[in-house]
Amino acid sequence: MRILVVEDEKRLASSLRTGLEAEGFAVDTAYDGDEGLWYAREHDYDAILLDIMLPGLNGYKVCETLRAESNWTPILMLTAKDGEWDQVEALDTGADDYVTKPFSFQVLLARLRSLLRRGATERPTNLVVGDLELDPAARRVTRAGTEISLTSREMSLLEFLMRRHGEVVTKADILGHVWDYAFEGDPNIVEVYVGRLRRKVDRPFGRADIETLRGSGYRLRDSE
Repeated sequence: MRILVVEDEKRLASSLRTGLEAEGFAVDTAYDGDEGLWYAREHDYDAILLDIMLPGLNGYKVCETLRAESNWTPILMLTAKDGEWDQVEALDTGADDYVTKPFSFQVLLARLRSLLRRGATERPTNLVVGDLELDPAARRVTRAGTEISLTSREMSLLEFLMRRHGEVVTKADILGHVWDYAFEGDPNIVEVYVGRLRRKVDRPFGRADIETLRGSGYRLRDSE
């Protein structure tokens, strides 16, 4: 397994390299964000250990850039910042996990192995179906470049349909994921919200992508 360590604290970078090599990993080391991005682009890695506070490009920007380029190498963020919003930003830019300094090497190793078991599967931060795009972190929806205003529930319903696009989802599926399994209201609320979505997401753009399959459920198709 080949690992890239991007860490500007050279003593820590050296310690990580020594520990990982003792565990049988091949390790490359970069000491700033620009160098780390170059390494990640030029070589195939099984995982990246990425500090957030780096000279040049910070870790958030390195991670965001790699994901925008469809590089899905698992990324474990390393940082001395322990605020919850720092963790949120790390994960929302596409990182897979997050460790706060100081950390136990054995815990870091366990988390790294967990990421390696998952592999480099595609995990885009934004959902895209045709010309429809949803940014879950920013709670923003656009179609053909035009921003669409949705309520929180409408956004959740659209996100669920986009994550399952091309599949038929039942009313019960929608109630369980967009409302909750303990919902005791009128199940026809699903039809009401599907209708609202069509009026905002489909009709103004001359589309009919949110389909009703009688007796089965609903499906979001890609019309492009």
